[in-house]
Amino acid sequence: MGFESLKPHSHKSLPISSSNSSSSESNWSVYLILSTNPPIKTYLGVTNNFSRRLKQHNGEVNGGAKATQAGRPWLCACIVQGFESKSEACKFEFKWKSVSSKMTRKRNMKDDSGLHLLQHRNAALQKVKGSIDCINLEFDWKLELL
Repeated sequence: MGFESLKPHSHKSLPISSSNSSSSESNWSVYLILSTNPPIKTYLGVTNNFSRRLKQHNGEVNGGAKATQAGRPWLCACIVQGFESKSEACKFEFKWKSVSSKMTRKRNMKDDSGLHLLQHRNAALQKVKGSIDCINLEFDWKLELL
């Protein structure tokens, strides 16, 4: 696998699942997951229940995206919480994906851990954060980008 350089953060993390209560409508999140088996890749998505969604991506329950079938299991790399609506979360996800795809990716051929992919996504996220109002959002990296 090769995830020696990726270490979980030791700081207090945010809850990453929501109940099915009426308040879940304002609990939309954008998440970044990392595959742990070749081909190592990342996936950005939107959900109001991350715990369920990650189980879907990992094939534990029905409903995962076809793009995440290869590379299972997946790990949570980052979660952005605090979106008021699904629409707001989707706009943020689109912007993050768009900025990521337009940036030149520096690929280290010796790095099979996915660290370069996470660094690329983080650089794109920093550009997004600099271009829109993110004051109500909470950014929680689950893996360190050493």
